[in-house]
Amino acid sequence: MKLNGSQILIESLLEQGVDTIFGYPGGSVLNIYDALYAYQDKLKHVLTAHEQGASHAADGYARATGKVGVVLATSGPGATNLITGIATAFMDSVPMVAITGNVGTSLIGLDSFQEVYIAGITMPITKHNFVVRNVEELHDVIREAFRIAQSGRPGPVLVDIPKDVTSNICEFKPMPKAEADEYVKADASVIKQAADLINNAKRPAILFGGGVLISQGEKELLQLMQKAQIPATHTLMAAGVLGWGEKLNLGLIGMHGSMSAGRTIAGSDLVIAVGTRFSDRVATAKEKFIREAKVIHIDIDAAEINKNVTSDLSVIGDVKEVLTALLPLVKKANHDEWLAQIAEWKKYDYQPKDKEGVLRPHQIIQAISDEIGEDGIIVTDVGQHQMWAAQYSKRTKCRSFLTSGGLGTMGYGYGASIGAQTAYPSRKVAHVTGDGSFHMNLNELCTSVSYGLPIVSIVINNNVLGMVRQWQTQFYGKRYSQTTLDRATDYVKLAEAFGGKGYRATTLDELKVALSEAYKSGKPCIIEAVIDRDEKVLPMIPAGQSIDEIIM
Repeated sequence: MKLNGSQILIESLLEQGVDTIFGYPGGSVLNIYDALYAYQDKLKHVLTAHEQGASHAADGYARATGKVGVVLATSGPGATNLITGIATAFMDSVPMVAITGNVGTSLIGLDSFQEVYIAGITMPITKHNFVVRNVEELHDVIREAFRIAQSGRPGPVLVDIPKDVTSNICEFKPMPKAEADEYVKADASVIKQAADLINNAKRPAILFGGGVLISQGEKELLQLMQKAQIPATHTLMAAGVLGWGEKLNLGLIGMHGSMSAGRTIAGSDLVIAVGTRFSDRVATAKEKFIREAKVIHIDIDAAEINKNVTSDLSVIGDVKEVLTALLPLVKKANHDEWLAQIAEWKKYDYQPKDKEGVLRPHQIIQAISDEIGEDGIIVTDVGQHQMWAAQYSKRTKCRSFLTSGGLGTMGYGYGASIGAQTAYPSRKVAHVTGDGSFHMNLNELCTSVSYGLPIVSIVINNNVLGMVRQWQTQFYGKRYSQTTLDRATDYVKLAEAFGGKGYRATTLDELKVALSEAYKSGKPCIIEAVIDRDEKVLPMIPAGQSIDEIIM
């Protein structure tokens, strides 16, 4: 059958199983939006307030579901407004296809109105990008974009389509869904070597990251831990992979992780790194992070091997498949003496204290977790609130904690919450944010109101840029340069002005009531939770230093 480029694009998306896209119309994509009108019963489009919000929504949809997120924007500023969202997805290995319109092919290179070379701009922050010059190529390009986005280590792919390509006509022949490439099979002899190292270790420890979640290898990871009695600690991107009550789960590691987790990695004789890249927020001082231990590094991306920390044995392959092959070769073991040492370290872990009549960050996160339950989804922005959420939210399910880890994008949370709530209308979504982050993309509140998305934003308000202020307190002699906000925003009135509901809490009891009422309302809500501006995220390892310099 003969179709124009816009129809071919939508048919191609439907072919890939896409049911929802996020976007914002404009001149170069008018033909596409005209076609969307005819397909509105098959393909849901969520119109955000800003293209950046759309990109974060596609990201949040992908993280919550494991599917490929799709975002659509026009040329020029529409396309450039996607850049932060694309980079956010790239850093955290999120499968996403970003589709941008462009000026007609005859106008490219002439500095035409709303023309920008978005393929060149995004080259460093995509797995691949395409510029479609002929309508005959479009179907194959979309199929290829989805294949690349979800193959191996996932990530974003950009497809740029000039306006005349969206109107040109050619023959369209439906094809089967494009599948991701088969994973690289790990070398069996290398897996045997890894098993030998594990079987001979006296003080083994597992450090795992988001690769476990992406590969759906959480069951195999837990089986390995329990069979060989190996304690495990996780990065920010792997929150929720292990149950909070699992006795071998040491929790978060890194700059704001527990002291006992850091001591465990530093004191082990074998570190099994699974689906993690040893970022500078985890291995804060690379030469002291792992000291005498041998390192087994399991990862699907060969580029991560020996990039940050040198490994003694590397296993290249999908985490789930590698752990499945490894399990029969690993012997049952008893490491009671090692676990006793870790239990001793745990006695000195930082424990926040309640203060009568004062609302404290750990109480806020715990109250949120209690309200939304295990099935709820926590989405954060970036800053102190993000770390408090990671420390105290006690997530027990994969894909229930969404955050920008690698790029650290303030303003990420609201768009990502829209994506998560769109994917799961019946689940409670809590957007945990700070007053600094919230002001960056609060305009997306109108999106949740328009689509009836009952997202509850908990703004932890200390009237400062908390994390930056914490650094200024600790390392810059309390010279608070441009971190004191003291904005006069009335969050209750703001919520009502957008069509939602607003609450203000200064005590734990007020917060609990506000949370209960907000979720019962079924509306988008803002809860302002007021805390002291000098609250700190503890513990803290200063940048470039080791567990020995931890601040408690």
